[in-house]
Amino acid sequence: MSKPDQIVGWVARVLWIVLALVSITTLTDALDGRSTLARSVVLGMLSVAWTGALVALLVPRTSSLTAARLIVPAGLVATVAVTATGSTVDVADITAITVAVAATLTVLSPWFTESWVDGSSYGPEHRLPLQTPLVLATTVVPLSWGLAVAGAVAGPLLLAGGNWLAGVPVLAAGAGVSFLAVRSLHQLSRRWVVLVPAGMVLHDPLALAEPQMFPRLAVASLAPAPADTDAVDLSGGASGLALQLDLTEPVELLVVKGRDRTETVETASLLFTPARPAHLLDRARHHRIRVPADRA
Repeated sequence: MSKPDQIVGWVARVLWIVLALVSITTLTDALDGRSTLARSVVLGMLSVAWTGALVALLVPRTSSLTAARLIVPAGLVATVAVTATGSTVDVADITAITVAVAATLTVLSPWFTESWVDGSSYGPEHRLPLQTPLVLATTVVPLSWGLAVAGAVAGPLLLAGGNWLAGVPVLAAGAGVSFLAVRSLHQLSRRWVVLVPAGMVLHDPLALAEPQMFPRLAVASLAPAPADTDAVDLSGGASGLALQLDLTEPVELLVVKGRDRTETVETASLLFTPARPAHLLDRARHHRIRVPADRA
């Protein structure tokens, strides 16, 4: 793990702790005049969410990445909602929102992503995340995130308002919705390239039915993809610089073609898009994978 990746982790932790401190005034103002039940439920939900995110920020793992990306942005939404519910908007409110924005941008950054993905590495391997396909990043991700958060908070908020008739079934249904949405989001956290002493592994459940190992001696080159390439595209339409992996001889890939369909494709060239292409190429050189100097 590089020093910038370590630094961004500590920045996220500090911002999350600071958010709890600077939002006290905002929260107190928003809860003023509410019933004891409403105050208890809201404070309980916020305490559980804040503690859960703090644990996720203290333990760099792939599962923690999903939790942090779910809860920290929800903290921003909660801060805005609490500010809007209060009687006035003052400097404390603006400060809380600013800190929440900074925390959210930090956990969504590629440096944070790589640090948490690599936290699940074993021994000498080094995991580097793949870029989320653009169509998923703009549709499925925000929708799944919204369903996960709404499913978790809708029931308790209805109960806090004294609406037991609607609150109980919504609480039960919301738990199921949140579970499915979080599972969908976690699939996106489990996409990476693994650099190991023997070569590299492409682990992408969205593109491949099973992880694919490419021995170092079988790699002819790894470099930015040319514009006119005819390599098999496993990037899923992700934005950013795609890398082309050329092999010394064709291999068979079990490519995902639909929700329940796969297809065996034989190829000697394939494309994928890392979250940090230049960094991946640099790390690949350290693992003695052929990276042409004039194309890196």
